[in-house]
Amino acid sequence: MATGTKKIDELAALLEKTGGDAQRLEVVRRTQKFKRSWIELAEALTKVRATKGFARWGFEDFYDYCSRELTLKRATVDKLTISYNTIQQHAPEVLEWDGVAKAIPSYDAVDYFSRAVGPANEPDFPGEDGVPSKPRKPPSAPRDPELVREMKSAVFDEGTPVAELRKRFDPVLHPRPKGAEHLESLTKASAYARKLAELLPDIDGLPEKRVRKLEEELGALRENLEALAEPLREQVARAQKRMQKPPKVPAAQAV
Repeated sequence: MATGTKKIDELAALLEKTGGDAQRLEVVRRTQKFKRSWIELAEALTKVRATKGFARWGFEDFYDYCSRELTLKRATVDKLTISYNTIQQHAPEVLEWDGVAKAIPSYDAVDYFSRAVGPANEPDFPGEDGVPSKPRKPPSAPRDPELVREMKSAVFDEGTPVAELRKRFDPVLHPRPKGAEHLESLTKASAYARKLAELLPDIDGLPEKRVRKLEEELGALRENLEALAEPLREQVARAQKRMQKPPKVPAAQAV
């Protein structure tokens, strides 16, 4: 059993035995069921944050409570609470699903949706320690209504895993310059060739002459790969600059 899971189970047993704070026990119980129903935990965390229940229990701030008592990292907590808020705004019907008759989307998938379309009224979550949570980046693409509808259906109706969402929507949300994928393949191949050349001398049983020959061949291969990659590298860099440059405003529309 993982250390975090064992700690949560022991804490739940202790709070039940000693008659601990009811809200505190409820959050611990929902943490135990985290993998089965992240929405319940996210809802409980949202309420703890709003009511500042962590202060009653002797914790310095909300994140201190989540880390020390629930063994949840700050990034996970923010992802959970923001994803819960996203469901409230974009698909509140999901909150009524039992997870059996209708599968609940993973919070990673909801988080992907949230980052892509940007919830209309995303809450500001300053840390109770006075340090604001890291602000989220704005959506990577304009909120095209058709795109939003397609993503919403994929996440909430189809239950598409986040890996599949990336394959399907990243080309639209994060367009890559022409040649970028080929350059990436060349770079990876060169790295693998270098790694293999470094490992060969440490492999027992390989003839020294054979090792030297392979090292030479791998070195020549890396030179060939670099020759192919160099012009692509410049081409992709220029394309990326063009993509990042804001569009020019026609003179007639300029203020």
